[in-house]
Amino acid sequence: MAVPNDIAHWRAQIFAKLLLVVFLLGSATAVPSVLLAASEGLWSIVVIDIVALLWLAGIWRLRRLPYTLRVLNFLAVAFIVGIGLLLKVGPVSQIYLMAIPVLAALLLGLRPALWTLGLAGLAVMVVGFEQNSKLYIEGMPDYGFLKAAIVTINFMFMTAVLTLSCAVLLQHLARSFSELQSHQAELSALNAELRLTSAAVSRLNDMVLIAEVRQEGGAAAQHIIFVNEAFERRTGYRRGEVLGRSLRLLQGPDTETAVLDHIERAMARSEAVRAELLNYTKAGEPYWVETELVPFADEGGVNTHWVAVERDITERKKSQDDIHRLAFFDVLTGLPNRRLLMDRIDKLLASSERGATYSAVMFIDLDRFKTINDARGHATGDALLCNAAARLSQLMRKADTVARIGGDEFVVLLGHLAHDLHAATHAALTVAEKIRVAIGRDVEIEGQSYNSTASIGVTMLPKSGAAAEGQSAQDLLREADTAMYRAKAEGRNGIAFFETAMQAEVERRLTLERDLAAALAAGELQMHVQAQVDRTGRTVGGELLMRWPLAGGDMVPPNVFIPVAEESGLIVELGAWALRQACEAVLRLAQAGMAMPLSVNVSPTQFRQADFVEVVQRTLADTGAPAAMLVLEVTEGLLIDKMDETIARMHQLAALGLRFSIDDFGTGYSSLAYLKKMPLYELKIDRSFIMDTPDDANSRALVQSILAMAGHLGLRVVAEGVETQAQADFLIANACACMQGYLYARPMPLAALIERLQSNTAVAAA
Repeated sequence: MAVPNDIAHWRAQIFAKLLLVVFLLGSATAVPSVLLAASEGLWSIVVIDIVALLWLAGIWRLRRLPYTLRVLNFLAVAFIVGIGLLLKVGPVSQIYLMAIPVLAALLLGLRPALWTLGLAGLAVMVVGFEQNSKLYIEGMPDYGFLKAAIVTINFMFMTAVLTLSCAVLLQHLARSFSELQSHQAELSALNAELRLTSAAVSRLNDMVLIAEVRQEGGAAAQHIIFVNEAFERRTGYRRGEVLGRSLRLLQGPDTETAVLDHIERAMARSEAVRAELLNYTKAGEPYWVETELVPFADEGGVNTHWVAVERDITERKKSQDDIHRLAFFDVLTGLPNRRLLMDRIDKLLASSERGATYSAVMFIDLDRFKTINDARGHATGDALLCNAAARLSQLMRKADTVARIGGDEFVVLLGHLAHDLHAATHAALTVAEKIRVAIGRDVEIEGQSYNSTASIGVTMLPKSGAAAEGQSAQDLLREADTAMYRAKAEGRNGIAFFETAMQAEVERRLTLERDLAAALAAGELQMHVQAQVDRTGRTVGGELLMRWPLAGGDMVPPNVFIPVAEESGLIVELGAWALRQACEAVLRLAQAGMAMPLSVNVSPTQFRQADFVEVVQRTLADTGAPAAMLVLEVTEGLLIDKMDETIARMHQLAALGLRFSIDDFGTGYSSLAYLKKMPLYELKIDRSFIMDTPDDANSRALVQSILAMAGHLGLRVVAEGVETQAQADFLIANACACMQGYLYARPMPLAALIERLQSNTAVAAA
C-alpha cells in the first residue's frame, strides 16, 4: 500500500471519530443552547445551532461522499458557526475560527490549512471589525482600524503557530510512514529470503549445524543452536535433544585425536577448517563425514557463531578401505599381500641398518597342501590356509609381519631380534621351530582331521660386507625362498637357513634350464639306446635314453637336467621330442631288417597333459611307426593322483597298439591292485634291488618275489642295472626273461647299435 493512502486512511479514521465526537458533543450542548437562546429571543442563534446539527448529521450519514468534500462541509459548518457566534457573542467566539485552520492541517494538509488560515484571519478582520474597534487597549491611540488589525495579527500568529505545527508534524509523520514502508519492504524481502534460506538449509542432504560461541571459564565453548533435517536423519538425534549441547557431542572412541587437535587449533584462530572425521550416531553407529567449519563474526569482528556443514562419506571411505585392502591385503586370510610385504621389508632393511640390529625373513610353504586341496576341494584348502594364517598371527609380536604372497606360501618378518648375529639367528630359529610345530598340529575341518607340515626357509638381514651392497627386498625374499626349497629337498617339515652356496646352486639350475631350452631348440640333444637281452644274450629290445652332449665333448648327466626339465615344464616338450625320436628309431631298425620293440620314458607331467593321447596319435600318424613296436615306460608315481583317470588313458593308448612298462618297479607306489587294472606288458626291476644280489638275502628275496608275481600275472620282466655275471646267473636261474645293464651293453647311438647287431649273428626277432 502506498504511503499517501496510509496517511489518507489515518486522516479518514481521525475524521470519522472527530465527526462522531463533534456531533455527540454538539447535540449535548446545542439543545440547552437552543432552549436558552429561544427563551431570550435570540432566534438567530437557535437557527445556527439547529442548521449546524442537521448539517453535521448529513455529513455523518453521507459516508459515500468524497472524503475531501465531507471535510470541507465539516469545516464550513465550523466556519459558519464561528462567524455567527462572532457576530452575536463577540470576539470571544474567535476560538471557533482558530480551530478551522488547525483541523484543515490535520484533515487535509498544509496547503488547505493555509487557505483556511487566511480565510479565518480575513473573517476576524472584517466580521469582527466593529467589536474589535470598540476594545479598550491601554496605551494605544483610540483608532478602530489599528485595534482591529492588532487583534487580527495576534489571532493569525497564534493560529499559524498551531496550524503550522500540526502540518509540519504530519509531514514528518508522512515521511516516517514512507521510510517505514521502505524498511518494511526491505524487511519483508529479507524475511522472505531468510525463510527460503532456512527452508533450503533444512532440506539439504548435507548436515548443517550452527553453534553459538559462549565464554565459559575463560574459554570459548560452542553450543548448538540449530540443526537441519539431514542431521536428524543421519544421527538419530531430535533437534530438541542437541540444542544447547557441545559440538563434541558426536565424537567417539575411534575419532582421531590428531584431527580433533587440528580442528581446535583452527577454531582458536577463528579460521575456517576442513577435515574428515569419524562421528557416532545416537545408537553408537560410526559414520564418516567431510566437515567444514566456518566462523561468523559480529560488526566488531568478534567471532559469535560457527557453521558446520557435514557430508556423509561413509560409503566413500568404505570404498577406499576396500580398495586399500584389495591393493595391500590378501582377500582370503586378511594378511598383508606381496605388495605390502615388499614395502615392509624395505622399511625393515633400512631400520635394521640404522639401528645396527639383525632381523629375519622367513619363507613358509605348506607341505602336502596341493594334495589336500585337489582331493578335498578349494573350500577345505581355503579353510586350511586360514587356519595356518591364524596360527602364524598368534605366534608373532605386534611389530612383526605375517603375509600371504600366494597359494600356500607365507612370509614372516621378524624385526630387530638382536644386535649380535648369532643371538639373532638363534632367536629366528626358535620362532621358526614354534611355527613348524604349530603348523604341524592337526586341523579339523567339517568333522575331518587334516595335517599339513611346513617347510621354512630363513635369511638374516642386513648382510655384511660385499653382500650388503645393493641388497633389496626382492633379494631377501629370493634368499628365503631358496632356503625353503632346501628344506623341502631335505625331506620337508624342516627349517633351513640361507647360505651363499644355495644361491649359486639356484643360479646354476637357472642357467641349466636356459641352456637346455636352447639345446632342444637347436637340435643338440640325442637319443641313445641301451640293448635288452634274453637269457641267451640275444638282443631282443632296447631302451631309449636321452643324452645332452656339450661342445667340449662332455655330457650333462640325465639325473641333472631331467629334474630341471621337470621343474621348469620343459619336460613336456622334451617328452614329445623323445616320442618322435623313438618312432623314427623303430622305423630305422625295421629298415635295417632288425625290427625290435623300443622303450621310451614318459614323465607323469607329460602323461597327465590333457592332449597327450592326441599327441601320441599325431606322432604315430606323422611318422608311420607301428605302435606295437613302442613300449611306454611310466613310473609308479603316475598312479598317486587320479588313478582311475590315468588307467582309463592307458587303456586308450593300449587300444592304439602301444604297450606299457612299469619302470623302477618296487621303489614307489607298489600296490598289487593297480597291476590287475592296468594294461601292462612288462615290469622293470629297479637297479637298487639288482646291485646287491645274489649276496644280500633281502634283495634276493625281493627279486624272486617280483619274478614269481610277474610270472603268475603273465607279465614280462626286465632287470635293470645288471653289471656282473653273478647277477646275470642269479636272474637266469630264477627265470628272468630279459636283462639290461653294462654287462651286456652301454647306451649308444642307434647307428652304433645297428652296426653291432649286423655284425652279430645272434640277433633274434621280438
